[in-house]
Amino acid sequence: MLTTIANMFGRTLRGRGTPSSSRAVALAAGPHGRGPGGSGARALAVRRAVVAKFDSAQTTPDNRRHWAAADGLSPNAAVNPEVRRILRNRARYEVANNSYAKGIVLTLGNDTIGTGPRLQMLTDDDAANRRVEELFEAWAEAIDLPGKLRTMRMARAESGEAFGLLVSSPGINSPIKLDLRLIEPEQVTTPLLPSRPRTPGTRTPDDEIDGILLDQHGLPTAYRVLRTHPGDTLSWAGPDPLAFDTLPASSVVHYFRADRPGQMRGIPDITPALPLFAQLRRYTLAVIAAAETAADFAAVLYTEAPANGEADPLEPMDEVELEKRMATVLPGGWKLGQVHAEQPTTSYAEFKREILNEIARCLNMPFNVAAGNSSGYNYASGRLDHQTYFKSLRVDQHHLRLAVLDRLLRAWMDEAALIEGLLPQSMRVRHAAIPHTWFWDGVEHVDPAKEANAQATRLANHTTTLAHEFARQGRDWEDELRQRAKELALMAELGLPPALAPGTAAAPMRDEEQETATDAT
Repeated sequence: MLTTIANMFGRTLRGRGTPSSSRAVALAAGPHGRGPGGSGARALAVRRAVVAKFDSAQTTPDNRRHWAAADGLSPNAAVNPEVRRILRNRARYEVANNSYAKGIVLTLGNDTIGTGPRLQMLTDDDAANRRVEELFEAWAEAIDLPGKLRTMRMARAESGEAFGLLVSSPGINSPIKLDLRLIEPEQVTTPLLPSRPRTPGTRTPDDEIDGILLDQHGLPTAYRVLRTHPGDTLSWAGPDPLAFDTLPASSVVHYFRADRPGQMRGIPDITPALPLFAQLRRYTLAVIAAAETAADFAAVLYTEAPANGEADPLEPMDEVELEKRMATVLPGGWKLGQVHAEQPTTSYAEFKREILNEIARCLNMPFNVAAGNSSGYNYASGRLDHQTYFKSLRVDQHHLRLAVLDRLLRAWMDEAALIEGLLPQSMRVRHAAIPHTWFWDGVEHVDPAKEANAQATRLANHTTTLAHEFARQGRDWEDELRQRAKELALMAELGLPPALAPGTAAAPMRDEEQETATDAT
C-alpha cells in the first residue's frame, strides 16, 4: 500500500508539471543512488519537491525583494561579532542624537530599576535577617548598586548586553570589599588565537563563541576579557592592545536577553526600531527644511502678461529690499505675491504619533510613556495600556534577579562569611542557598483614593495579605508594621487619637486627654 501511495504521489507531482523534481532526486543521488550526502541528500531533494499551501512560503516577483535577506543561520551565526558591532554603533549613535531614543532608554532604566532593589531574608531567625538586610543595604549604597543596575538595563537596550566583573575594591566604604565593575560588550571577545583542528559536528570542552568558553554541555566556563577597550584610542599606544585575561564564569555576570535557543550574545533591544528612528528624524528635518525654504522667500514678483507683452522688462532673479510697513510701487504689469509656508502638514503630528507607537512596541512600552505625552488618553485607556508595560517591567526585574542579584548575593554572603563576627552564626554557611526575596519600587496609582478603597476591601475579605500589599509598593511589611507600632505607641503616649477611616467621626477626648494633648503641643 505504501508503494501505491508513493506511485500516486509521483504521478501527482508529474501531473502538476514538475518533472524536474524527479531529475533533482536523480542528480542528488548520483548514478547508483549514492551521492555526496547518500540517503540524506535524496531525502532533502524529496522534501524540496513538496508543494506547500502557505502563501508566506511562496516567492513571487512582488515579495522577492522583501524576503531577500531571510536566512537560516544559527542564532550565534546570525548575531556574529560584525553584526553586533554595527548594531551597537548605530543604536548608540541614535540614542546619543535622538531625543526620543534617549528618553525611551532612560525611562526604561528608571522604571525597571527605580531606586534599586531591597533585600528581605526569609529565615526563621528574625534578628539574623535584619542584620543581613542592614549590612547588604549599606554595602549596596557604598558601591551604588542601583546606579549600576540602571546602567546595565540601559546598556541592554542600546548595546544588547552588559558584563559585570566581581572584583575586590579596597577603597569601598564597607567591611565587604566585593564590587561589581561594569565593562562594555566589546571587551569580551575572542582575540587573535591560533586555530585548533576540530572534528565537525562535535563539541569540545574548549569551544568558544566570541570570548565565551563553553563546556561540553554548552554552559559558559570562562570569559576572555580584553584589558583595555578596543575603542579607546589611547589603548593602541600600549605594548599589547590585544592583551586579555581569561576569567572564570563564576566571577563574570552576563546580562542579556536570549531571543533564540542557544543564543550566547545579545543585540540591542531597540534593533527593530532603528530604521524607524531614522525615518522620524528624516521626516522632521524635511518638514523643517520645507518650512525654512518657504520662509526664505519673503515675496515674489510675477506677471500674467504674455511673453514680450505689455509688462515692463525686469531682470530675472533680481532682488529688491522692502522696508517694513511701507507701500511701494511695482513696475507696470507686475504683481506682488508671497510664498506661503505650508509645512508642517496636517498629518505631521499623526505621523509622529504612529511611528513612535511602532518604535515603542518592541519594548512593550505604551505610546504615552514613550512620548511623555498623555493628552489623548482618558483614565481607562491609560490604565489598560500600562498593564502590558508593568508586566514587562516585572519580567525584566525577575530576569535581573536571576542573572545579577542572586549571584551578587551569593558572592556577598561568601565573602561576608569569611569576616569574623560580621554575620550571625546561622548565616555563616558558604555556598548556601538562603531563602530570600527582593522588593522593587511600587507603581504609583493614578487615583490613590480608589486604590486605597480596593486595598481595604481585599484585606477585609481576606483575598490578600499585608505582605503582598506592601510588596506591591516596594516596602517590607515587617518594617512597616514595626514602624506603625512605634507611631501608635507614641500617639498613645502623647494622647493623640489614632487615625480613623474616612467618614468615621472622632470620639470626643476626655478632659485629661485634652490637657495632655495641649501640654504636648
